[in-house]
Amino acid sequence: MSQDQDRTERATPKRERDAREKGQVARSRELTTAVLVAGGAAVLIARGDDMTMQAAQLLREALIITPADLASTADLARVPGRILRAGLMIVAPILALGFAAALVGPLMLGGWNFSSKALMPQFSRLDPMAGLGRIFSGRALMDLLLGLLKVSVLGGIGAAVLWSQRAQLAGLARMDPLTAMGTAGSIIMGLLGWLALGLGVIAALDVPWQWFRHGKELRMTRQEVRDEYKQSEGRPEVKAKIRQVQQSLARSRMMDAVPTADVIVTNPTHYAVALRYSSDRMRAPKVVAKGADVVAAAIRDLAREHRVPIVSAPPLARALYRSVALDQEIPAALFQAVAQVLSYVYQLRRWRAGTPAPVVPEVGDLPGGEIDPAPPS
Repeated sequence: MSQDQDRTERATPKRERDAREKGQVARSRELTTAVLVAGGAAVLIARGDDMTMQAAQLLREALIITPADLASTADLARVPGRILRAGLMIVAPILALGFAAALVGPLMLGGWNFSSKALMPQFSRLDPMAGLGRIFSGRALMDLLLGLLKVSVLGGIGAAVLWSQRAQLAGLARMDPLTAMGTAGSIIMGLLGWLALGLGVIAALDVPWQWFRHGKELRMTRQEVRDEYKQSEGRPEVKAKIRQVQQSLARSRMMDAVPTADVIVTNPTHYAVALRYSSDRMRAPKVVAKGADVVAAAIRDLAREHRVPIVSAPPLARALYRSVALDQEIPAALFQAVAQVLSYVYQLRRWRAGTPAPVVPEVGDLPGGEIDPAPPS
């Protein structure tokens, strides 16, 4: 009991998947029964008259043996089969409806689920003490109360309908067979309609209860949640998925920082590193985005779109990409090279504001690099 009280945590997706594999899903027998009875009532209302006429005709044929049927033993032996086939054709819609209800009912709550584990023998159920525990458990008591409620409701509905039709029921014996079958069919259709309504009310109460009870049975303790998390974290595929998601999120945030960069230093095709520097908030320029190959191309395209200057300096780009992490300041060894790049960028900004054009540094002024021949205008 204390263990059940400790189960305060909602079931994890893994716990729910494991339960489905074992065949443990929310189910409502009342819902399936309600669908079946409601469908049966609908079929009788739609085809009740035709089915009554066919049943009356079948009854007459069953009571009549023609000379042709007595011509030989084989002909006589075929009579029961012919009557049986005709009877099956009459009740075929109801049989089809029962099959459909068996499929639709589970689909409406819990969905279709086939589990081979549920078919395996469970020897733990042979334990007499465990069996007594299940018999006197709260679940068994609730099932008993629901069963008594269902019997009371349906029994009351059936008794009320039959009592209201007592005059017609008493007169069936005085009617001819065809009229009696039609009257009985009408009474049965009315009875099924009222039973379907009662079952619908019971199912409306049972479905949320079964859903709540299933969720409660799958609840976990906090320790179980922690253990499952640790177990899942240790699986290589889970770790790879987590890294993939983290990298995707980091790349998304990184690309958002490209438009705010002061300059993009490129390889020019294999690497791209975005630098930002604010003298009043930073001690040194900071790498706000970097990437290789496809990511580098995306950084360059985004930089051109937002008119961020691009400088081609292969050794500097490689050094920045390999030695500086995201959102980290550049090391002192690269101060001079980066200062030359930023100096050109700041001159370029002043030129755009109307000052004289900047002097493009010689290739040797950068560590083996050169300025992008077509900086954004």
